[in-house]
Amino acid sequence: MTSTLKRRSPAARTRTAVVAGAAVVALAVAGCGGGSYGASATTPAPTANAPGGASVALAHSGLGRVLVDGQGRTLYLWKADPGGKSTCDGACASDWPPLTTSKKPVAGHGVSASKLGTTTRGDGTTEVTYNGHPLYTYAGDVAPGQTTGQGSDAFGAEWYALSAAGDEIDNG
Repeated sequence: MTSTLKRRSPAARTRTAVVAGAAVVALAVAGCGGGSYGASATTPAPTANAPGGASVALAHSGLGRVLVDGQGRTLYLWKADPGGKSTCDGACASDWPPLTTSKKPVAGHGVSASKLGTTTRGDGTTEVTYNGHPLYTYAGDVAPGQTTGQGSDAFGAEWYALSAAGDEIDNG
């Protein structure tokens, strides 16, 4: 007796393998929830393919409750940004990637939608703001819930995680 896969064309077998692989990845991602990286159960799921804009939520960290992006990464403000305008570009934006969006940002758990906004960056992209502060992640935070950028004075000014009120968390 010939198996079903042997009778199918190579293209059909490839499609079957791709679908099965996607299902395995989806199950693995679903099983990765929880606090394995120090973030709380309130850490939102990734939003890379979400129909809305970039999401901002609140999660627990070593600093207390901080703003995070849709992948659970801590969001920071830069004290050098004047009046809600982003001035971090080039090498700065490589180390401190701005939270950009192509649609209206989405307020997640614990976040005030009225404090979410956007600003246009020098390169024309749209950056998410909270309480008037452009938002950035930190390349040194390699896992959700980390806050290794807290208090850094990189690129000439301090970087701070933000509270639910949209204020800097200064633990110094």
